[in-house]
Amino acid sequence: MTQAAEISDYLVVGAGSAGCVVANRLSADPGIRVTLIEAGRRDTSPWIHIPVGYFRTMHNPDFDWCYKTEPDPGIAGRAIHWPRGKVLGGSSSLNGLLYVRGQREDYDHWAQMGNRGWSWDDVGPVFQELETFQRGEGEGRGTEGALQVSDPRLRRQICELWIEAAKARGIPYNPDYNGPVQDGVGHFQLTVDKGRRCSSAKAFLTPIRDRANLSIVTEAQVLRVVIEEGRATGVEIARPDGSRQILRAAREVILCAGAIGSPQLLMLSGVGDAGALTAQGIRVARHSPEVGRNLQDHLQARLVFKCREATLNDEVRSLVNKARIGLEYALFRSGPMTMAASLVFGFLKTRPDLATPDIQFHIQPWSADSPGEGVHPFSAFTQSVCQLRPESRGTITLRSSDARDAPLIQPNYLSAQTDCDTIVAGIEIAREIARTEPLRGAISQEFRPAPDVQGYDEVLAWARENSTTIYHPTGTCRMGVDDRAVVDPRLRVRGIHGLRVADCSIMPEIVSGNTNAPAMMIGARLARMVLEDHASETGRASGGAFDKVA
Repeated sequence: MTQAAEISDYLVVGAGSAGCVVANRLSADPGIRVTLIEAGRRDTSPWIHIPVGYFRTMHNPDFDWCYKTEPDPGIAGRAIHWPRGKVLGGSSSLNGLLYVRGQREDYDHWAQMGNRGWSWDDVGPVFQELETFQRGEGEGRGTEGALQVSDPRLRRQICELWIEAAKARGIPYNPDYNGPVQDGVGHFQLTVDKGRRCSSAKAFLTPIRDRANLSIVTEAQVLRVVIEEGRATGVEIARPDGSRQILRAAREVILCAGAIGSPQLLMLSGVGDAGALTAQGIRVARHSPEVGRNLQDHLQARLVFKCREATLNDEVRSLVNKARIGLEYALFRSGPMTMAASLVFGFLKTRPDLATPDIQFHIQPWSADSPGEGVHPFSAFTQSVCQLRPESRGTITLRSSDARDAPLIQPNYLSAQTDCDTIVAGIEIAREIARTEPLRGAISQEFRPAPDVQGYDEVLAWARENSTTIYHPTGTCRMGVDDRAVVDPRLRVRGIHGLRVADCSIMPEIVSGNTNAPAMMIGARLARMVLEDHASETGRASGGAFDKVA
């Protein structure tokens, strides 16, 4: 039996990177009632807050939706895992903690596509407002925001040698890739505060959980948006005990369920391709054929090199070393347990005629087939290289009309020639750096790919057989000014009143870097737009700063 609940002004679906920011900002006005709905549980596990805990939370159904793609011809017919956060904080509670804004040109291009309000001049100040950059320096860097951004507490010699080898090949050191220029190599910035993960939930919910006008509902999966006479009036949720409930929104429903969850919910609610919805027995509320299309992701090729010196692979195999590592973290919040997914970055161009970098390197002082599956039983490090602006486009489609059935994910990786050319060029650049001193002297074997993998066709075949996601799905509820766009530049779902989307699904084109920071920015931009609209309708002033972490 479905029961009705009390009405909030705004229902925010998904307490992830964007949703936590939306809930924080909207509930800053005590006259606005906000309900934040999360399918997962609260973020009470200590492994969420220990930076290296992603080894325990990824692929764990207690925290991860554990999605898997369909077999994809572009990666040799393989089906691969697509982790997504199912917990308070969403993917920001189990990601690799890397803070990357993307290139200024990314956002200027969005604006050039007609999306007014999304240029770098518009979004740059939002990034600045959200963060506290603990180094305290840099053009356009924030010092008063809730999101703590720090430099790594851990360094390893193999990564420093990689930087020196890259510099020997003429690539400059860049102390702040989130500053005016992204190009170069250096050390990643992290969403870590004093050795603990600073997720979106930690930054934007923890300080304000006692607000009387904010309700946080966990372990409640949204089954559909309730649409009545062309307007979103609420959502239907399912509880673990099997009960169902309707939550009502007096003003708007805001989907922040991510590039997989948001298009799935729209389609389940009758917003999508009319023919496909009818075939699933879903009543059509709005024919919107691009819902679930325009899917983009960063594909990574992970090159592994065996080393003559010890790496973290060796450090974590010994029980004695594990005890020492744990004690160091407990006493000082330092050491390997503060490690992000990567220590060192490279933003490089595969061709000199490019205006901005088109590949990103993640350098890791360890190697594994996948985070969560354990490290290799030998000394090694990883050069992960991904194409920043893929031209391949995939789809999210419904498996069934049941929200509990994961949708069909078809990335269509490496289906565009430019993507093939770029991944091959990136792999060759990685090999060149590895063969440059001082890094060359530390490498005992080129493990993956083997040195005998040579020539364009062989390298591309290796990439198809071995590459995997770097966890950045975007674009499936495309923002635009044309009639086929799913949302308009104010993130309103076309053809449905009182319904918006705010997460990485709205990106018309993927940003040139990791997507956690842009997701938070999108949440902040959406909240500002909603408050502006609310103010214009009620005659009240909008504004106010984001709450800082206490």
